[in-house]
Amino acid sequence: MEIQILGAHLTEVKGARLTSLLFDSTLVVDAGGLTSALSLPEQKKIKTVLLTHHHFDHTRDLVTLAANAGYYWRGQLEVYALRYTLDVVTSCLLDGKIYTNFLEYPSKEKPTLILEAIEPYSRKNIAGYDVLAVPVKHSVPAVGYQITSSDGKSLFYTSDTTVGISGQWQHISPELLIVEVAGPNKYGDWLKKAGHLCAEFLKEELIQFRRLKGYLPRVIVIHIGNPYEQEIKEEVAQVAQELEADISLGYEDMKITL
Repeated sequence: MEIQILGAHLTEVKGARLTSLLFDSTLVVDAGGLTSALSLPEQKKIKTVLLTHHHFDHTRDLVTLAANAGYYWRGQLEVYALRYTLDVVTSCLLDGKIYTNFLEYPSKEKPTLILEAIEPYSRKNIAGYDVLAVPVKHSVPAVGYQITSSDGKSLFYTSDTTVGISGQWQHISPELLIVEVAGPNKYGDWLKKAGHLCAEFLKEELIQFRRLKGYLPRVIVIHIGNPYEQEIKEEVAQVAQELEADISLGYEDMKITL
């Protein structure tokens, strides 16, 4: 299983894209900075999108991907998310007011986007992967995904989350953990209120993981607050040293093979 980090940041500036992950060229998890990272032939390979929650930095490029698929090759994309997430995305992004309604284009009989609700804690075969959606603490309803390939390789992506994610460790056993750190430790109080993590919070959650599971997987940090990247990098490195763990920052176009 090859994972490509298309977007690794909290906001978008030159050289930094919004959150998006690509699996084996065909499955996307979150559609923040997606289309600007891939050529049209690369986008044409995508068949499935999983959304963790409805925030714009995780859903924006769903419509730009749909535009390319719908306009240029009449493709269809399956989109999976919580029912709540799908309802918000439908009413705000796919209502036909700010852009084409890709739930009906090019026709209601064969729309570009096909939406399907997922149920938390219920394993589902999606595009050949075993997918488990696990609720995570955030400011809006959200899930993380454990994604397991046909040969048994697995990762867990927390999406946006905060203190208390350790309550969900019992449901997963990944080889790779992709987690957010949105800001530095000095903004911990604000980050917690906003539903995010800093390195200090991440450390405590990882301690709980090791205590419960007896191991720590490789950890890659994304959803990085752009102006604080160096500070976050140093704080994450300190956590890695203290836990004697493999923890590092992700970056745009990074590729990981499991």
